[in-house]
Amino acid sequence: MKICNFDVGKAAPLLLIGGPCVIESYESCLEIAGKLKEIAKKLEIPFIFKASYDKANRTSLNSYRGPGIEEGLEILGKIKKELAVPILSDVHSTTDIDKVKDLLDVIQIPAFLCRQTDIIIAAAKSGKPVNVKKGQFLSPWDVKYIAEKILSVGNKNIIFTERGTSFGYNNFVSDMRSIVIINEMGFPVIYDATHSVQLPGAGQGKSGGAREFVLPLARSAVAAGCDGLFLEVHPEPEKGLSDSATMIRLDDVETLLMQAIAIRKALDGC
Repeated sequence: MKICNFDVGKAAPLLLIGGPCVIESYESCLEIAGKLKEIAKKLEIPFIFKASYDKANRTSLNSYRGPGIEEGLEILGKIKKELAVPILSDVHSTTDIDKVKDLLDVIQIPAFLCRQTDIIIAAAKSGKPVNVKKGQFLSPWDVKYIAEKILSVGNKNIIFTERGTSFGYNNFVSDMRSIVIINEMGFPVIYDATHSVQLPGAGQGKSGGAREFVLPLARSAVAAGCDGLFLEVHPEPEKGLSDSATMIRLDDVETLLMQAIAIRKALDGC
């Protein structure tokens, strides 16, 4: 599959979708996007910059949601123009899509909305590639029904992102069989290594997380055959305004990707 003018799939380099959880400022996004672009170029892998203009599913009413769609798109547009990188962000209503379709290179459907037919169809009709975050409540074989909705309007550019499955209260587990199952349906699978270590609602009004498991789970997902990694990163994760417990340090990204690429190359030789 060709996304943003580069191939995604088994015969292609590992795709990196990365950026902060939420837009904090133009300056912070520029720093993160610039560094990730530099790393991706060095490692010869494709890169899509990700940042949310609105986090509509925060645990608490008082949690930071982002600058909103108008200011957020303005910031993303500046990043796209200055760094010449493709942009991905998530939408939260059908009315968002007309506003974002001319700027975003990939439209993302959040996990909690992955079964909402109207928003999926509207995103698909934009003609842009659609990245669907598989809901933590959804089995891997059920994503075929999401794909059918997108395909029904003639859009074949579909990516699924695995981000863990609810396991009791306040916990996610990653079942790597999901990557194999969705791949066998014919769709690229991206592994969200940072949301998969989230502990939803476990942080007294915000989500907790277990950042120390990002690296081993990312390596496991690549070994299982994922086509790319979704990483939320920040220069100082502990100071991040959203998902501070799961974002990884910007300085640690290159090492993670080098290990992931080495595993993928080893698989090519099998």
